[in-house]
Amino acid sequence: MPRSTAATTPSSTTTPAAPKARRGRAARTPRALPPTPLGSLTQPGARTGARCVACGSERVTEVALVLTDGTPVRFTSCYSCEHRSWSSADGALGRAEVLDRARKVG
Repeated sequence: MPRSTAATTPSSTTTPAAPKARRGRAARTPRALPPTPLGSLTQPGARTGARCVACGSERVTEVALVLTDGTPVRFTSCYSCEHRSWSSADGALGRAEVLDRARKVG
């Protein structure tokens, strides 16, 4: 009686390539920001209590974002004076730093 042999083949699954690290900046794990509650400029009762750092107005729009390098930030735009700011868990970020951290990696 002939003996059957089972051929074994390597698994066809592959692991995804690890993302490339950015040069010139040490790898770090960004701290998370507390969640931003939903609000509205048109419904005062739904506002979050956030204020513009330039004029103190409560008429601001706040958006939570994650930049390309993984840094969670909060973007705030004032309806009254049109001031815009970005902040992270480490403090305020300047426009140039936000743009640097948001550059396409690749």
